[in-house]
Amino acid sequence: MSASEIEVPASSHLATSWHSIDWETGHRQVRGLQVRIAKAAKNQQWRQVKTLQRMLVRSFAAKVLAVKRVTENRGRRTPGVDGETWSTPESKWKAVFRLERRGYKPRPLRRIYIPKANGQRRPLGIPTMLDRAMQALYLLALEPVSETTADRNSYGFRPHRSTADAIEQLFVNLGRKHSAQWVMEGDIKGCFDNISHDWLITNVPMDKVVLRKWLKVGYMESGRLNPTGAGTPQGGIISPVLANLALDGLEKELESRFGQRNTKASYKTKVNYVRYADDFVITGISKELLENEVRPVVEAFMAKRGLSLAVEKTLFTHVADGFDFLGQNVRKYGDKLLIKPGHKNVKALLAKVKALVEANKAVPASLLIKQLNPVIRGWANYHRPIVAKQTFNYVDYRIWKLLWRWCRRRHLNRCKRWVKEKYFKRVGTRSWVFSGLHPSGKLLHLLYASDTPIKRHTKIKAEANPYAPEDEMYFEQRLEYAWRSSDEGKRKTLRLWIAQNKRCPLCKQLITFDTGWNIHHIVERHKGGGDELENVELLHPNCHRQLHAQLIR
Repeated sequence: MSASEIEVPASSHLATSWHSIDWETGHRQVRGLQVRIAKAAKNQQWRQVKTLQRMLVRSFAAKVLAVKRVTENRGRRTPGVDGETWSTPESKWKAVFRLERRGYKPRPLRRIYIPKANGQRRPLGIPTMLDRAMQALYLLALEPVSETTADRNSYGFRPHRSTADAIEQLFVNLGRKHSAQWVMEGDIKGCFDNISHDWLITNVPMDKVVLRKWLKVGYMESGRLNPTGAGTPQGGIISPVLANLALDGLEKELESRFGQRNTKASYKTKVNYVRYADDFVITGISKELLENEVRPVVEAFMAKRGLSLAVEKTLFTHVADGFDFLGQNVRKYGDKLLIKPGHKNVKALLAKVKALVEANKAVPASLLIKQLNPVIRGWANYHRPIVAKQTFNYVDYRIWKLLWRWCRRRHLNRCKRWVKEKYFKRVGTRSWVFSGLHPSGKLLHLLYASDTPIKRHTKIKAEANPYAPEDEMYFEQRLEYAWRSSDEGKRKTLRLWIAQNKRCPLCKQLITFDTGWNIHHIVERHKGGGDELENVELLHPNCHRQLHAQLIR
Protein backbone atom coordinates (compact mmCIF):
# COMPACT_ATOMS: atom_id res chain seq x y z
CA MET A 1 0.00 0.00 0.00
CA SER A 2 1.45 3.38 -1.02
CA ALA A 3 2.02 6.15 1.52
CA SER A 4 -0.13 8.49 -0.54
CA GLU A 5 -3.09 6.09 -0.19
CA ILE A 6 -3.10 6.19 3.63
CA GLU A 7 -5.84 8.38 5.06
CA VAL A 8 -4.80 11.02 7.57
CA PRO A 9 -6.83 13.57 9.55
CA ALA A 10 -7.81 16.82 7.84
CA SER A 11 -5.73 18.94 10.22
CA SER A 12 -3.03 18.30 12.79
CA HIS A 13 -5.14 19.30 15.85
CA LEU A 14 -7.73 16.60 15.13
CA ALA A 15 -5.25 13.83 15.91
CA THR A 16 -6.11 11.44 18.71
CA SER A 17 -2.80 9.56 19.01
CA TRP A 18 0.82 9.90 17.96
CA HIS A 19 0.39 7.79 14.83
CA SER A 20 -2.71 9.71 13.71
CA ILE A 21 -0.93 13.08 13.49
CA ASP A 22 -1.17 14.79 10.12
CA TRP A 23 2.49 15.71 9.66
CA GLU A 24 1.94 17.41 6.30
CA THR A 25 -0.46 19.95 7.79
CA GLY A 26 1.73 20.41 10.85
CA HIS A 27 4.84 21.15 8.81
CA ARG A 28 2.91 23.55 6.61
CA GLN A 29 1.46 25.48 9.57
CA VAL A 30 4.83 25.81 11.31
CA ARG A 31 6.64 26.74 8.11
CA GLY A 32 4.09 29.41 7.29
CA LEU A 33 4.56 31.08 10.68
CA GLN A 34 8.36 30.81 10.42
CA VAL A 35 8.34 32.55 7.04
CA ARG A 36 6.21 35.36 8.51
CA ILE A 37 8.59 35.67 11.49
CA ALA A 38 11.61 35.92 9.17
CA LYS A 39 9.88 38.58 7.05
CA ALA A 40 8.97 40.63 10.14
CA ALA A 41 12.54 40.33 11.46
CA LYS A 42 13.95 41.46 8.10
CA ASN A 43 11.70 44.54 8.27
CA GLN A 44 12.65 45.01 11.97
CA GLN A 45 9.01 44.77 13.04
CA TRP A 46 9.90 43.34 16.44
CA ARG A 47 6.41 43.67 17.93
CA GLN A 48 5.10 41.55 15.06
CA VAL A 49 7.95 39.05 15.59
CA LYS A 50 6.96 38.65 19.24
CA THR A 51 3.28 38.12 18.37
CA LEU A 52 4.05 35.51 15.73
CA GLN A 53 6.50 33.69 18.01
CA ARG A 54 3.82 33.49 20.70
CA MET A 55 1.39 32.01 18.17
CA LEU A 56 3.95 29.46 17.05
CA VAL A 57 4.99 28.12 20.47
CA ARG A 58 1.33 27.75 21.48
CA SER A 59 0.38 25.80 18.36
CA PHE A 60 -0.23 22.06 18.45
CA ALA A 61 1.74 21.61 15.21
CA ALA A 62 4.91 23.14 16.68
CA LYS A 63 4.61 21.05 19.84
CA VAL A 64 4.37 17.74 17.99
CA LEU A 65 7.34 18.70 15.80
CA ALA A 66 9.37 19.57 18.91
CA VAL A 67 8.59 16.20 20.50
CA LYS A 68 9.35 14.45 17.21
CA ARG A 69 12.76 16.10 17.05
CA VAL A 70 13.93 15.17 20.54
CA THR A 71 12.66 11.59 20.22
CA GLU A 72 14.44 10.97 16.91
CA ASN A 73 17.86 12.57 17.35
CA ARG A 74 21.00 10.75 18.49
CA GLY A 75 20.50 11.69 22.15
CA ARG A 76 16.97 10.33 22.41
CA ARG A 77 18.06 7.48 24.70
CA THR A 78 20.12 9.70 27.02
CA PRO A 79 18.00 10.74 30.03
CA GLY A 80 18.35 13.87 32.17
CA VAL A 81 18.34 14.02 35.95
CA ASP A 82 14.82 12.55 36.07
CA GLY A 83 15.86 9.41 34.16
CA GLU A 84 12.93 9.83 31.76
CA THR A 85 12.93 8.98 28.04
CA TRP A 86 10.05 9.01 25.56
CA SER A 87 10.41 5.81 23.57
CA THR A 88 6.79 4.79 22.97
CA PRO A 89 4.05 6.43 20.88
CA GLU A 90 1.96 6.83 24.05
CA SER A 91 4.71 8.67 25.96
CA LYS A 92 5.32 10.96 22.97
CA TRP A 93 1.62 11.75 22.69
CA LYS A 94 1.36 12.61 26.41
CA ALA A 95 4.51 14.75 26.18
CA VAL A 96 2.89 17.04 23.59
CA PHE A 97 0.39 18.28 26.18
CA ARG A 98 3.10 18.92 28.77
CA LEU A 99 4.69 21.66 26.64
CA GLU A 100 3.02 24.59 28.38
CA ARG A 101 4.61 27.88 29.44
CA ARG A 102 2.36 28.32 32.48
CA GLY A 103 3.83 26.50 35.44
CA TYR A 104 6.89 25.38 33.48
CA LYS A 105 9.96 24.90 35.67
CA PRO A 106 13.07 23.35 34.10
CA ARG A 107 15.06 20.73 35.99
CA PRO A 108 18.83 21.07 36.59
CA LEU A 109 21.15 19.73 33.91
CA ARG A 110 22.94 16.41 34.31
CA ARG A 111 26.65 17.19 34.02
CA ILE A 112 28.89 14.80 32.06
CA TYR A 113 32.32 15.23 30.52
CA ILE A 114 33.62 14.25 27.10
CA PRO A 115 37.32 14.17 26.10
CA LYS A 116 38.78 16.95 23.95
CA ALA A 117 41.55 16.62 21.36
CA ASN A 118 44.05 18.35 23.66
CA GLY A 119 43.53 15.80 26.45
CA GLN A 120 41.23 17.99 28.52
CA ARG A 121 37.53 17.34 29.11
CA ARG A 122 34.59 19.38 27.85
CA PRO A 123 31.60 19.69 30.20
CA LEU A 124 28.18 18.89 28.78
CA GLY A 125 24.84 19.61 30.41
CA ILE A 126 22.11 17.08 29.60
CA PRO A 127 18.59 18.54 30.01
CA THR A 128 15.58 16.37 30.74
CA MET A 129 13.40 15.27 27.82
CA LEU A 130 10.77 17.85 28.74
CA ASP A 131 13.33 20.66 28.79
CA ARG A 132 14.79 19.48 25.49
CA ALA A 133 11.35 19.51 23.91
CA MET A 134 10.64 23.01 25.27
CA GLN A 135 13.94 24.22 23.84
CA ALA A 136 13.14 22.61 20.49
CA LEU A 137 9.72 24.31 20.57
CA TYR A 138 11.12 27.78 21.21
CA LEU A 139 13.92 27.16 18.71
CA LEU A 140 11.29 26.80 15.98
CA ALA A 141 10.32 30.40 16.72
CA LEU A 142 13.85 31.74 17.28
CA GLU A 143 15.74 30.24 14.33
CA PRO A 144 13.95 32.30 11.62
CA VAL A 145 15.14 35.43 13.46
CA SER A 146 18.71 34.20 13.93
CA GLU A 147 18.96 33.22 10.26
CA THR A 148 17.66 36.61 9.15
CA THR A 149 19.99 38.66 11.35
CA ALA A 150 23.09 36.40 11.18
CA ASP A 151 26.48 37.50 9.91
CA ARG A 152 26.82 36.66 6.22
CA ASN A 153 30.04 34.71 6.74
CA SER A 154 29.05 32.78 9.85
CA TYR A 155 28.82 29.06 9.06
CA GLY A 156 28.66 27.07 12.30
CA PHE A 157 25.45 25.57 13.72
CA ARG A 158 23.33 26.97 10.90
CA PRO A 159 21.05 25.03 8.54
CA HIS A 160 22.47 24.30 5.08
CA ARG A 161 25.94 25.61 6.04
CA SER A 162 29.06 23.57 6.72
CA THR A 163 32.79 23.71 7.40
CA ALA A 164 33.35 23.36 3.65
CA ASP A 165 31.55 26.70 3.13
CA ALA A 166 33.81 28.40 5.69
CA ILE A 167 36.96 26.97 4.07
CA GLU A 168 35.78 28.02 0.61
CA GLN A 169 35.16 31.57 1.87
CA LEU A 170 38.71 31.64 3.22
CA PHE A 171 39.91 30.67 -0.26
CA VAL A 172 37.89 33.57 -1.70
CA ASN A 173 39.45 35.98 0.83
CA LEU A 174 43.06 34.79 0.47
CA GLY A 175 43.35 33.04 -2.89
CA ARG A 176 44.03 35.92 -5.26
CA LYS A 177 47.44 37.32 -6.10
CA HIS A 178 46.76 40.64 -4.36
CA SER A 179 44.70 39.26 -1.45
CA ALA A 180 45.50 39.99 2.19
CA GLN A 181 48.78 38.51 3.42
CA TRP A 182 48.07 38.38 7.15
CA VAL A 183 45.41 36.70 9.24
CA MET A 184 44.26 36.95 12.83
CA GLU A 185 43.30 33.53 14.22
CA GLY A 186 40.71 34.28 16.89
CA ASP A 187 39.93 31.99 19.80
CA ILE A 188 37.29 32.95 22.36
CA LYS A 189 38.06 31.95 25.92
CA GLY A 190 35.35 29.54 27.12
CA CYS A 191 32.73 30.91 24.74
CA PHE A 192 29.79 28.73 25.83
CA ASP A 193 30.71 29.05 29.51
CA ASN A 194 31.12 32.83 29.75
CA ILE A 195 28.44 34.53 27.65
CA SER A 196 26.73 37.16 29.77
CA HIS A 197 23.24 36.14 30.91
CA ASP A 198 22.20 39.79 31.14
CA TRP A 199 23.23 40.40 27.52
CA LEU A 200 21.34 37.33 26.30
CA ILE A 201 18.16 38.19 28.22
CA THR A 202 18.26 41.76 26.95
CA ASN A 203 19.11 41.09 23.30
CA VAL A 204 17.80 37.64 22.30
CA PRO A 205 14.35 38.08 20.68
CA MET A 206 12.39 35.38 22.52
CA ASP A 207 10.34 34.91 25.68
CA LYS A 208 12.54 36.47 28.40
CA VAL A 209 10.94 34.54 31.29
CA VAL A 210 11.57 31.14 29.71
CA LEU A 211 15.09 32.10 28.60
CA ARG A 212 15.99 33.27 32.11
CA LYS A 213 14.79 29.96 33.57
CA TRP A 214 17.02 27.98 31.19
CA LEU A 215 20.08 30.12 31.84
CA LYS A 216 19.73 30.05 35.64
CA VAL A 217 18.69 26.41 36.05
CA GLY A 218 22.08 25.11 37.29
CA TYR A 219 23.50 21.60 36.96
CA MET A 220 23.81 18.47 39.08
CA GLU A 221 27.23 16.96 39.66
CA SER A 222 28.09 14.33 42.26
CA GLY A 223 24.65 14.77 43.77
CA ARG A 224 25.08 18.52 44.34
CA LEU A 225 23.26 21.41 42.67
CA ASN A 226 25.64 23.98 41.17
CA PRO A 227 24.35 27.40 40.08
CA THR A 228 25.12 28.87 36.65
CA GLY A 229 25.99 32.56 36.65
CA ALA A 230 27.08 32.86 33.01
CA GLY A 231 27.17 30.94 29.74
CA THR A 232 24.83 28.65 27.84
CA PRO A 233 24.93 24.91 28.64
CA GLN A 234 26.76 22.83 26.05
CA GLY A 235 24.32 20.06 25.27
CA GLY A 236 21.08 22.06 25.05
CA ILE A 237 19.29 22.13 21.68
CA ILE A 238 18.96 25.90 21.70
CA SER A 239 22.49 26.67 23.02
CA PRO A 240 24.28 26.86 19.63
CA VAL A 241 21.73 29.38 18.32
CA LEU A 242 22.08 31.49 21.49
CA ALA A 243 25.86 31.48 21.04
CA ASN A 244 25.51 32.47 17.39
CA LEU A 245 23.19 35.35 18.33
CA ALA A 246 25.77 36.55 20.85
CA LEU A 247 28.58 36.49 18.29
CA ASP A 248 26.58 37.87 15.35
CA GLY A 249 27.24 41.52 14.61
CA LEU A 250 31.04 41.43 14.59
CA GLU A 251 31.15 41.31 10.78
CA LYS A 252 29.03 44.48 10.54
CA GLU A 253 31.17 46.10 13.23
CA LEU A 254 34.30 45.43 11.19
CA GLU A 255 32.64 46.65 7.98
CA SER A 256 31.57 49.92 9.61
CA ARG A 257 35.17 50.51 10.67
CA PHE A 258 37.18 49.15 7.73
CA GLY A 259 34.70 49.27 4.83
CA GLN A 260 32.31 46.81 3.24
CA ARG A 261 33.60 44.17 0.86
CA ASN A 262 34.43 45.38 -2.68
CA THR A 263 34.44 49.05 -1.66
CA LYS A 264 37.36 51.46 -1.92
CA ALA A 265 37.91 51.41 1.85
CA SER A 266 38.04 47.62 1.97
CA TYR A 267 40.67 47.46 -0.79
CA LYS A 268 42.99 49.50 1.42
CA THR A 269 42.69 47.30 4.51
CA LYS A 270 41.50 43.96 3.02
CA VAL A 271 39.75 43.14 6.30
CA ASN A 272 37.46 40.15 5.81
CA TYR A 273 35.86 37.88 8.37
CA VAL A 274 34.96 34.16 8.48
CA ARG A 275 33.49 32.42 11.54
CA TYR A 276 32.54 28.85 12.32
CA ALA A 277 30.92 28.54 15.77
CA ASP A 278 33.40 30.25 18.15
CA ASP A 279 36.45 29.99 15.84
CA PHE A 280 37.06 32.87 13.46
CA VAL A 281 39.67 34.23 11.07
CA ILE A 282 40.08 37.89 10.12
CA THR A 283 42.29 38.84 7.18
CA GLY A 284 44.24 42.09 6.88
CA ILE A 285 46.83 43.87 4.79
CA SER A 286 49.44 43.90 7.60
CA LYS A 287 50.17 42.51 11.03
CA GLU A 288 50.16 46.02 12.50
CA LEU A 289 46.64 46.67 11.19
CA LEU A 290 45.32 43.45 12.72
CA GLU A 291 47.13 43.84 16.03
CA ASN A 292 46.64 47.56 16.64
CA GLU A 293 43.30 48.33 14.97
CA VAL A 294 41.29 45.15 14.37
CA ARG A 295 42.01 43.42 17.67
CA PRO A 296 40.74 46.32 19.86
CA VAL A 297 37.47 46.34 17.88
CA VAL A 298 37.05 42.59 18.43
CA GLU A 299 37.90 42.82 22.14
CA ALA A 300 35.43 45.67 22.70
CA PHE A 301 32.71 43.72 20.87
CA MET A 302 33.37 40.60 22.97
CA ALA A 303 33.56 42.49 26.26
CA LYS A 304 29.95 43.69 25.88
CA ARG A 305 28.91 40.04 25.82
CA GLY A 306 31.05 38.97 28.78
CA LEU A 307 33.63 37.31 26.50
CA SER A 308 37.35 37.72 25.93
CA LEU A 309 39.99 36.41 23.56
CA ALA A 310 42.32 33.63 24.68
CA VAL A 311 45.68 35.44 24.55
CA GLU A 312 47.79 32.33 23.98
CA LYS A 313 45.55 31.08 21.13
CA THR A 314 44.94 34.38 19.33
CA LEU A 315 47.67 34.43 16.70
CA PHE A 316 48.79 36.74 13.90
CA THR A 317 50.12 34.72 10.99
CA HIS A 318 51.49 35.41 7.51
CA VAL A 319 49.77 33.27 4.88
CA ALA A 320 53.19 32.08 3.65
CA ASP A 321 53.68 30.42 7.04
CA GLY A 322 50.22 28.86 6.96
CA PHE A 323 47.65 28.27 9.68
CA ASP A 324 45.16 25.56 10.66
CA PHE A 325 41.41 26.14 10.58
CA LEU A 326 38.75 23.46 11.07
CA GLY A 327 41.27 20.64 10.68
CA GLN A 328 42.73 21.99 7.44
CA ASN A 329 45.94 23.86 6.71
CA VAL A 330 45.70 27.09 4.72
CA ARG A 331 49.00 28.27 3.23
CA LYS A 332 50.23 30.31 0.31
CA TYR A 333 53.09 29.02 -1.82
CA GLY A 334 54.25 32.03 -3.78
CA ASP A 335 51.06 33.38 -5.37
CA LYS A 336 49.17 30.09 -5.08
CA LEU A 337 46.99 29.31 -2.08
CA LEU A 338 46.70 25.62 -1.22
CA ILE A 339 44.41 24.16 1.43
CA LYS A 340 45.43 20.70 2.65
CA PRO A 341 44.46 18.41 5.54
CA GLY A 342 46.11 19.69 8.73
CA HIS A 343 49.01 17.73 10.21
CA LYS A 344 47.23 17.37 13.57
CA ASN A 345 44.11 16.15 11.83
CA VAL A 346 46.02 13.46 9.91
CA LYS A 347 47.83 12.43 13.08
CA ALA A 348 44.52 12.11 14.94
CA LEU A 349 43.06 9.91 12.18
CA LEU A 350 46.08 7.58 12.17
CA ALA A 351 45.96 7.36 15.98
CA LYS A 352 42.28 6.37 15.80
CA VAL A 353 42.98 3.74 13.13
CA LYS A 354 45.89 2.36 15.14
CA ALA A 355 43.75 2.11 18.26
CA LEU A 356 41.07 0.19 16.30
CA VAL A 357 43.64 -2.20 14.84
CA GLU A 358 45.29 -2.88 18.20
CA ALA A 359 41.92 -3.36 19.93
CA ASN A 360 40.93 -6.03 17.39
CA LYS A 361 43.97 -8.27 17.23
CA ALA A 362 41.96 -11.51 17.27
CA VAL A 363 38.84 -10.64 15.26
CA PRO A 364 38.27 -11.80 11.67
CA ALA A 365 39.56 -9.45 8.97
CA SER A 366 36.01 -8.74 7.77
CA LEU A 367 34.96 -7.34 11.18
CA LEU A 368 38.05 -5.12 11.32
CA ILE A 369 37.24 -3.84 7.83
CA LYS A 370 33.67 -3.02 8.91
CA GLN A 371 35.06 -0.85 11.71
CA LEU A 372 37.76 0.86 9.65
CA ASN A 373 35.80 1.70 6.50
CA PRO A 374 33.38 4.24 8.09
CA VAL A 375 36.31 6.04 9.75
CA ILE A 376 38.31 6.26 6.52
CA ARG A 377 35.27 7.18 4.42
CA GLY A 378 34.15 9.95 6.78
CA TRP A 379 37.61 11.47 7.01
CA ALA A 380 38.21 11.33 3.25
CA ASN A 381 34.80 12.83 2.44
CA TYR A 382 35.47 15.71 4.85
CA HIS A 383 38.72 16.59 3.03
CA ARG A 384 37.62 15.80 -0.52
CA PRO A 385 36.97 19.47 -1.54
CA ILE A 386 40.62 20.50 -0.95
CA VAL A 387 44.14 19.59 -2.14
CA ALA A 388 44.23 16.23 -0.41
CA LYS A 389 45.30 13.57 -2.95
CA GLN A 390 48.90 13.38 -1.74
CA THR A 391 47.75 13.17 1.88
CA PHE A 392 45.25 10.45 0.95
CA ASN A 393 48.09 8.38 -0.54
CA TYR A 394 50.19 8.87 2.59
CA VAL A 395 47.30 7.82 4.85
CA ASP A 396 46.70 4.71 2.73
CA TYR A 397 50.37 3.75 3.04
CA ARG A 398 50.39 4.19 6.82
CA ILE A 399 47.19 2.16 7.22
CA TRP A 400 48.62 -0.58 4.97
CA LYS A 401 51.70 -0.80 7.22
CA LEU A 402 49.50 -1.16 10.31
CA LEU A 403 47.46 -3.90 8.68
CA TRP A 404 50.50 -5.75 7.35
CA ARG A 405 51.91 -5.83 10.88
CA TRP A 406 48.49 -7.02 12.14
CA CYS A 407 48.51 -9.90 9.63
CA ARG A 408 52.11 -10.93 10.30
CA ARG A 409 51.53 -10.98 14.06
CA ARG A 410 48.64 -13.43 13.59
CA HIS A 411 50.70 -15.85 11.50
CA LEU A 412 54.27 -15.81 12.78
CA ASN A 413 55.04 -19.21 11.28
CA ARG A 414 53.78 -18.40 7.79
CA CYS A 415 55.79 -16.89 4.95
CA LYS A 416 55.03 -13.44 3.61
CA ARG A 417 53.64 -14.80 0.34
CA TRP A 418 51.06 -16.92 2.20
CA VAL A 419 49.98 -13.94 4.33
CA LYS A 420 49.68 -11.78 1.25
CA GLU A 421 47.52 -14.32 -0.60
CA LYS A 422 45.25 -14.81 2.43
CA TYR A 423 44.55 -11.18 3.30
CA PHE A 424 45.38 -9.02 0.27
CA LYS A 425 43.38 -9.50 -2.91
CA ARG A 426 43.39 -7.94 -6.32
CA VAL A 427 40.53 -5.49 -6.85
CA GLY A 428 40.49 -3.69 -10.17
CA THR A 429 43.99 -2.34 -10.76
CA ARG A 430 45.03 -2.77 -7.11
CA SER A 431 46.77 -5.98 -6.07
CA TRP A 432 47.21 -5.26 -2.33
CA VAL A 433 43.67 -4.61 -1.10
CA PHE A 434 43.09 -5.79 2.49
CA SER A 435 40.11 -8.16 2.34
CA GLY A 436 38.14 -10.53 4.52
CA LEU A 437 35.29 -12.99 4.07
CA HIS A 438 32.13 -11.98 5.94
CA PRO A 439 30.10 -14.76 7.64
CA SER A 440 27.37 -14.09 5.05
CA GLY A 441 29.80 -15.21 2.35
CA LYS A 442 30.47 -11.72 0.96
CA LEU A 443 34.09 -10.65 0.48
CA LEU A 444 34.68 -7.24 2.10
CA HIS A 445 37.47 -4.89 1.00
CA LEU A 446 39.17 -2.07 2.87
CA LEU A 447 38.36 1.38 1.56
CA TYR A 448 41.29 3.40 0.20
CA ALA A 449 41.22 7.12 0.97
CA SER A 450 42.89 7.81 -2.38
CA ASP A 451 39.86 6.29 -4.16
CA THR A 452 37.79 9.26 -2.96
CA PRO A 453 37.68 11.73 -5.87
CA ILE A 454 38.64 15.34 -5.19
CA LYS A 455 35.57 17.48 -5.85
CA ARG A 456 35.49 21.24 -5.31
CA HIS A 457 32.73 22.46 -2.99
CA THR A 458 30.23 25.03 -4.25
CA LYS A 459 29.90 27.60 -1.47
CA ILE A 460 26.47 28.70 -0.32
CA LYS A 461 25.45 32.26 -1.15
CA ALA A 462 26.21 34.40 1.89
CA GLU A 463 22.78 36.09 1.95
CA ALA A 464 20.71 32.94 1.34
CA ASN A 465 18.00 32.46 3.96
CA PRO A 466 16.14 29.12 4.23
CA TYR A 467 13.09 30.99 5.60
CA ALA A 468 12.85 33.45 2.70
CA PRO A 469 10.39 32.34 -0.03
CA GLU A 470 12.56 33.96 -2.71
CA ASP A 471 15.44 31.58 -1.84
CA GLU A 472 13.32 28.38 -1.95
CA MET A 473 14.39 27.43 -5.48
CA TYR A 474 18.05 28.07 -4.67
CA PHE A 475 18.04 25.68 -1.71
CA GLU A 476 16.22 23.00 -3.72
CA GLN A 477 18.92 23.24 -6.39
CA ARG A 478 21.65 22.87 -3.75
CA LEU A 479 19.86 19.87 -2.25
CA GLU A 480 19.62 18.15 -5.62
CA TYR A 481 23.29 18.89 -6.31
CA ALA A 482 24.28 17.40 -2.93
CA TRP A 483 22.36 14.20 -3.65
CA ARG A 484 23.83 13.87 -7.12
CA SER A 485 27.43 14.35 -5.93
CA SER A 486 27.28 12.33 -2.71
CA ASP A 487 28.19 8.67 -2.35
CA GLU A 488 24.99 8.25 -0.33
CA GLY A 489 22.90 9.36 -3.27
CA LYS A 490 23.14 5.99 -4.95
CA ARG A 491 21.67 5.70 -8.38
CA LYS A 492 18.54 3.81 -7.33
CA THR A 493 17.83 6.11 -4.38
CA LEU A 494 18.43 9.19 -6.49
CA ARG A 495 15.97 8.05 -9.15
CA LEU A 496 13.35 7.45 -6.47
CA TRP A 497 14.00 10.84 -4.89
CA ILE A 498 13.63 12.69 -8.20
CA ALA A 499 10.52 10.72 -9.15
CA GLN A 500 8.94 11.74 -5.81
CA ASN A 501 9.77 15.42 -6.48
CA LYS A 502 12.33 15.20 -3.61
CA ARG A 503 9.53 14.88 -1.04
CA CYS A 504 8.07 12.28 1.27
CA PRO A 505 4.73 11.08 -0.19
CA LEU A 506 3.15 11.01 3.29
CA CYS A 507 4.00 14.39 4.84
CA LYS A 508 4.96 16.16 1.57
CA GLN A 509 8.15 17.59 3.19
CA LEU A 510 11.60 17.56 1.60
CA ILE A 511 13.76 14.48 2.15
CA THR A 512 17.29 15.59 3.14
CA PHE A 513 20.35 14.04 4.71
CA ASP A 514 19.31 15.67 8.00
CA THR A 515 15.82 14.18 7.99
CA GLY A 516 17.04 10.79 6.80
CA TRP A 517 14.95 8.33 4.84
CA ASN A 518 13.71 4.75 4.78
CA ILE A 519 12.88 2.62 1.75
CA HIS A 520 9.28 1.40 1.95
CA HIS A 521 7.94 -1.55 -0.02
CA ILE A 522 4.45 -0.86 -1.36
CA VAL A 523 3.76 -4.59 -1.61
CA GLU A 524 5.53 -5.89 1.46
CA ARG A 525 8.27 -8.42 0.94
CA HIS A 526 6.64 -11.06 3.10
CA LYS A 527 3.67 -10.83 0.74
CA GLY A 528 5.80 -11.36 -2.33
CA GLY A 529 6.89 -7.80 -3.11
CA GLY A 530 10.31 -7.27 -4.68
CA ASP A 531 13.00 -4.57 -4.69
CA GLU A 532 12.18 -3.23 -8.16
CA LEU A 533 11.80 0.55 -8.43
CA GLU A 534 8.06 0.28 -9.08
CA ASN A 535 7.56 -1.31 -5.65
CA VAL A 536 9.61 1.03 -3.43
CA GLU A 537 9.39 4.65 -2.29
CA LEU A 538 11.37 6.92 0.02
CA LEU A 539 9.77 8.00 3.31
CA HIS A 540 10.92 9.92 6.36
CA PRO A 541 11.68 7.49 9.24
CA ASN A 542 8.79 8.78 11.35
CA CYS A 543 6.38 8.68 8.40
CA HIS A 544 7.54 5.13 7.68
CA ARG A 545 6.68 4.10 11.24
CA GLN A 546 3.32 5.88 11.06
CA LEU A 547 2.49 4.13 7.80
CA HIS A 548 3.25 0.69 9.21
CA ALA A 549 1.30 1.46 12.39
CA GLN A 550 -1.76 2.13 10.24
CA LEU A 551 -1.13 -0.87 7.99
CA ILE A 552 -1.23 -3.32 10.91
CA ARG A 553 -4.53 -2.04 12.31
